Amino acid sequence: MTQRIGFCCKWIDGPSQINGINQKDTAKEFNTGTTTITWLNRQTRSAAEDRLWLLMKQNLEATRRLVERVGDLPNALRMVRISSDLLPAYTESNWSYFWRQADVRSFAELGFQRIGEIARDRDVRLSFHPGQFCVLASNSDDVVNRSIEEFEYHVDMARWMGYGREWHDHGFKINVHIAGRRGPAGIVAALGRLSPEARNLITIENEENAWGLDDCLSIGRDVAIVLDVHHHWVNTGEYIVATDDRVKQVESSWRGVRPTLHYSCSREDILGHHDPVVMPDMFALLESGYKKQKLRAHSNFMWNRAVNMYVSEFWDRFDIQVESKGKNLASHALYEELCRNKLNS
Repeated sequence: MTQRIGFCCKWIDGPSQINGINQKDTAKEFNTGTTTITWLNRQTRSAAEDRLWLLMKQNLEATRRLVERVGDLPNALRMVRISSDLLPAYTESNWSYFWRQADVRSFAELGFQRIGEIARDRDVRLSFHPGQFCVLASNSDDVVNRSIEEFEYHVDMARWMGYGREWHDHGFKINVHIAGRRGPAGIVAALGRLSPEARNLITIENEENAWGLDDCLSIGRDVAIVLDVHHHWVNTGEYIVATDDRVKQVESSWRGVRPTLHYSCSREDILGHHDPVVMPDMFALLESGYKKQKLRAHSNFMWNRAVNMYVSEFWDRFDIQVESKGKNLASHALYEELCRNKLNS
C-alpha cells in the first residue's frame, strides 16, 4: 500500500510565494481565485453572474492542472487537499440561485467529473476541509442548518468527481472539527441530517482547544476520526505515540481504509531559537511565557527534525497531510527527510 505525504490547497514554486503569488507567476495556473459577497452585491446581476461563471471556469481548470501536477509526482507525494472556494457564493442566499441554473450545473458537473477521473487514474488522494464557520455542533439551530448546507456544497463537488458512493472511497474525506457547544452529540445529530454521500465522506478532527481526541473517539463508531498530532500537543502537551490504544481506535474508525493524519509545527518565528533536534516541551514553553494561541499557528516548513522523526512512526499506517504555509515544498522536504532517515536507520 502506498504511503503518502500530502499538502493543502495551494501549489507554490518557491519560498518567496509563501506570502502570495504574483499574477505573472507560473504557479498561478494551479491555484484558484475567488470574489467577495460585498463585491458581487455592488454589481449588476449580469456583471456578477459573468464573474461567477469566469471564476468557475478558471477554478475548475486550475484544479484540473493541480491534480495533474500532483499526479506527476512520485507515488508517495500524490495527495492534496482541494480548496473550498472553487464555486464562490455557492451557499450564499443572494447568489446560490446561480449555481442551480441548468447550464451552470452541467458545466460544473463535467469539470469535476474530469478532475475525479484524473485523480483516480493517477492515484491521487483528494480531500476537502470546510472552513471554521462550518459548525455542525453549534447550539444555534440556524448555524447548524447553514453549516449542513455548506458541508453539502463540498459533498456536491465530491459527488460530481465520483466519490461518496462508498465509505471514503479512494481515501477521499471531507474533514471538519467538532466545533460547537453541543459537542460530539451535536455531530451525531447532524449526521442523521446529511446525505448518504456526506455520511460516507465526513471525518472529524480533534481540536487544539475545546474538543480533544477523547471527545472524537467517543463517536468513532459513527464517523472516521482524523488525528491531528499538533492539535493534540497544543491541547494536552502530549506527543501521543503511534502504539497508543487511542491511535488504534482512530485507525479502526476508518473501517479498513488507510487513515489520514494531520501534521503541523509551531511557527519558526515563534520557536526560531529552539534546537531543531529536540522536541518542544509544551509545559516548559508555557512556564517561560509562551502562549498557546501563538504556539498553535502553523509553520512555513517542518523545521523540527525530532518531531519529524516522531511523526514518521505513524507513516506505516497513516497518510500524512502536512498543514503548513510552505505547501507542496514543505511536504516534499518532509518526504525526502523521512526517506533519508529510513535509509540510515
